[in-house]
Amino acid sequence: MDTVFFTFVEAGTFLMGSAPEDSIRNNAEVPQHKVSIGPFYIGRFQITQKEYELFILSHASHFTGNTLPVEIVSWYDAVEYCNYRSLQEKLNPVYGINKQTKDPRNLNSGDPLKWTITWDPAADGYRLPTEAEWEYAAKAGNYVYAGSNDIDEVCWYGENSRGKSHPVGKKSSNPLGIFDMSGNVWEWCWDWYGPYSPEEQTNPTGPAAGSLRVIRGGSWGFSAIHARTVDRYHAGPTDCSPHLGFRLARSAG
Repeated sequence: MDTVFFTFVEAGTFLMGSAPEDSIRNNAEVPQHKVSIGPFYIGRFQITQKEYELFILSHASHFTGNTLPVEIVSWYDAVEYCNYRSLQEKLNPVYGINKQTKDPRNLNSGDPLKWTITWDPAADGYRLPTEAEWEYAAKAGNYVYAGSNDIDEVCWYGENSRGKSHPVGKKSSNPLGIFDMSGNVWEWCWDWYGPYSPEEQTNPTGPAAGSLRVIRGGSWGFSAIHARTVDRYHAGPTDCSPHLGFRLARSAG
């Protein structure tokens, strides 16, 4: 695993969601609950346009530049890229992608694809982080934003971005050496979006079914509220936006 581009996240237990004493919190972020996470790797950077265009040569992000985060990518695009990257590096693809069978767990009436996507937990390839993995990695150091309580140190967001995305890794990292987990572009996660359970969980992967997929981290065009590590948002699996990209994860045994 190339530590220039990926960081190892040790197993641990954390409190997921907003704490009762947080000055800003919303119903999607509660109840705060205990979650145990196994070890995994996560990308230090959001996937760039240069990386993505090795997969789809003709892909056009809204803002263009090799080191800018890729955007205008759906959840399905992100999943397909994970498998592509796995095969390029001679790893076992994580996702089974069946484009012919409609997924009965996909309740989104506006999704014309509804591909059936399965996850092989034994595969060693690349995948999207779960929502819990994403928050666990982002919260390292327990700051409001990913790496600092001063948003301008770590985040491109509505008030400092000048209305555009920026090259990855230009702000400070969080304590794990991960960049842009707050801001620049929202990031797709694996999970269907749904309410939190108060129960203690181990390696949760989200609801069994749903209409929307989780996105995390905020973006260059959104307010500081959405850049908090506990903030939750969502999008339909086929949604594409100049605000929305992704980063990779990989299981570690």
